Amino acid sequence: MDEPDGERKDKVNGKTGAARGRGAKRAVPDAAFDIWLRRGLHQMFDDVAREPIPPELLRLIERDRQK
Repeated sequence: MDEPDGERKDKVNGKTGAARGRGAKRAVPDAAFDIWLRRGLHQMFDDVAREPIPPELLRLIERDRQK
């Protein structure tokens, strides 16, 4: 009962918050953070992800596949 917040047991499955399984419901702040993170990562890296793959890297990949 007098456990620190990080040590409190989850009422759904009896595990600590960090060890919750997939069946446990996620808190709204976690979902909001996930949305914020996803948007930020897209803003920072979408342009890089759209760049063409350098030909030398493609040759290395093909050479490795043939081995």
